[in-house]
Amino acid sequence: MKNKMKHSVLITMLLMIATLFVTAFTVPSVQASASDTSLQQIKQKGYIVMGTAPDYPPYEFIGKDNGTSKVYGADIELGKAIAKDMGVKLKVKSMGFDSLLVALQTKKVDMVIAGMNETPQRAKSVDFSKTYFSSGMSLVLSSSDKKIKSYKDLQGKTVGAQIGSVQYDSVKKGIKNINLKGMENINDLILALKSGKIEAIPLDTAVAQAYAAHNPGLKIIDAKMPGQENLNKIAFFKGATSLENAANKTIDKVNKDNLYNKKFVPEAAKHITNNKSQSQLETMWQYKSFFISGIEDTMIISVVSVFFGIILGVIFALMRLSHNLLLHSIAVCYIEFIRGTPQLVQIMFIYFGLGTVVNVPALTSGIIAISINSGAYVAEIIRGGINSISDGQSEAALSLGLSKKQSMQYIVLPQAFKNIWPALGNELVTLIKDSSLASVIGVGELMYQMRAVQADTYLGVAPIAVIMIIYFVITFTISRIMKHLEGKISHGTND
Repeated sequence: MKNKMKHSVLITMLLMIATLFVTAFTVPSVQASASDTSLQQIKQKGYIVMGTAPDYPPYEFIGKDNGTSKVYGADIELGKAIAKDMGVKLKVKSMGFDSLLVALQTKKVDMVIAGMNETPQRAKSVDFSKTYFSSGMSLVLSSSDKKIKSYKDLQGKTVGAQIGSVQYDSVKKGIKNINLKGMENINDLILALKSGKIEAIPLDTAVAQAYAAHNPGLKIIDAKMPGQENLNKIAFFKGATSLENAANKTIDKVNKDNLYNKKFVPEAAKHITNNKSQSQLETMWQYKSFFISGIEDTMIISVVSVFFGIILGVIFALMRLSHNLLLHSIAVCYIEFIRGTPQLVQIMFIYFGLGTVVNVPALTSGIIAISINSGAYVAEIIRGGINSISDGQSEAALSLGLSKKQSMQYIVLPQAFKNIWPALGNELVTLIKDSSLASVIGVGELMYQMRAVQADTYLGVAPIAVIMIIYFVITFTISRIMKHLEGKISHGTND
């Protein structure tokens, strides 16, 4: 019987995994083969969604707008011009640079403008517009560095670069004997450089100038890398020819009048914050509205996720304890698969993978993914609590005329929840911290807002220290509340 059950569970898990792969790899290809109505669809819905990674001043960066965060930059101005020529509004969606092309392929965004260069690898999955701006490559170094004069001096050095960027690929392929460290966010690279973890950062020249100007102790030099020219282009999903052609018409006008340099860059420069005359504490206080907004989203994700996580946990715990082979197998597959895969991957799959079928907003996707993940762990917590109740309790209930359902509802579960209350409290604390993973898909929780403050102030450590304190205050308060309730429950039971 046990061998049959294990065999059934294995088959069910294989079918689940196969379904996930089919969903992930077939849906985009179906979309790509559809007839091109991309421009028509944009005009029908009345807006175009631009994806960007706002840590790349002056191209795109986050600034303050009446106490809230807003994305500014020369690329944003270009996006506005394209939207205006199409007769639609522009909506900007922020996320990590390495997630942009995935978002484009799954149609979470209609175009990507993020200082992106065309490469043969990228061209296989997306289409590119004409070049709208070109720039060279520079190296950001410590001001005290006298040894590095060009890219040739990077051999044997520890160099940091943004994952997925042209600079990362160029250094990796063009320089031998190099210790290359990839990071998703440029602010993290700058912080690593200032703390001595890396010795140089290859960046687009305009971006390098912006970071060096706002970070005392840093300088830039020409990388002098042969053939290294950054040709910034707009990315579109495969087959969006009409949309690409419409954007190219705007780019032609921009290039003809040199609007990018003459108009877009100066307009973006107006919104770059200068905090040099203020202390870090004063600067952080000015951004309190960012952190308050992050706390709100963090608590929404955590509270809603723990609510649905407990519901899912009860259901799947009972299913796993069931003698019904099908229910037991489904519960085992769900629990083992969710616990066996990283939560970050689950969040991205819900947002990008299932997003090809149903367009789910980022915040909702984060709540769904974290709820599903929590449900698997809560199920095991509850199962352990139920198993901790002796069989004699159920047998006594049955002898008194209660049904199995009534015995579970009125006798077993109340005692089980009393036993697992500390573990459930720990799960809530864990959820609050894990909510930070939702920032990868652009949810404005604490981690996202911390990145926003870093991008606007060019301060690396201070925003991190602020959210560490915030997380501690929240989790410590909840731990105290849960411990107080645990005492109340124990006192009530003893009475």
